[in-house]
Amino acid sequence: MKTNIDNSQRTAAKIAGWSYLLSFAIVVFANYMLLGPLIVPRNAVDTARNILAHETQFRIALTLFLIYSVGAVVLAGALYIILKPINQGLAFLGGLFRLVFAMSWLMSAIHMLGALRWLGTAPYLQAFESDRLQVLARVTMAATFDDYYVGLPFFGLAATFCAYLWIKSGYIPKGLAIFGFVASAWCVFCAVVYLIFPEFNKIVNDYIFDSPMALFELVLSIWLLVKGLRSPAEKSA
Repeated sequence: MKTNIDNSQRTAAKIAGWSYLLSFAIVVFANYMLLGPLIVPRNAVDTARNILAHETQFRIALTLFLIYSVGAVVLAGALYIILKPINQGLAFLGGLFRLVFAMSWLMSAIHMLGALRWLGTAPYLQAFESDRLQVLARVTMAATFDDYYVGLPFFGLAATFCAYLWIKSGYIPKGLAIFGFVASAWCVFCAVVYLIFPEFNKIVNDYIFDSPMALFELVLSIWLLVKGLRSPAEKSA
């Protein structure tokens, strides 16, 4: 197993750090600052009115989702370059599963466009009453929730594989890598159980599914930008 760190890995570490931080900021802003205020829980009519009244804001949010998916692809490639010398197979699977997760965000953007279509002015929509169209738009928007939780097990598996390789590599502090492994495996467990038993989120809050893993990747990104990859000499020192 190769342990020396080359320049391509060091460059990939910087790219991984920036891509995650920027993608994280983008998706938080899109979800909580742009999209969240438009969604009225259990009220399709008000939600539809908000979307139509702030259509540009809504479209910016879905565009940011697309940008987030691009960031996820960049991150997948960077992590593969870093961790390939440790175990190419696991690094490839980690990258592949992260790509699947990126695809779930593309599906969310498609469903958001679908919601806009239900609220449009196309002649064929006149066959439906306005209240039914509003409900259909809200149902289509709800599918973005499903997109995320279908993609989440793949995200968790990708992070679990990568965390295992971080432990084996010694490129980052072992304690941080172990925390990442546990947090990512926990996310996989919660996501799978939730898909089977949808009432599971009444026992474990949804935010606890992936927050520990997100914290790990956030800290990891900062570490990669500030400290970079530790060489074998530093590991043994």
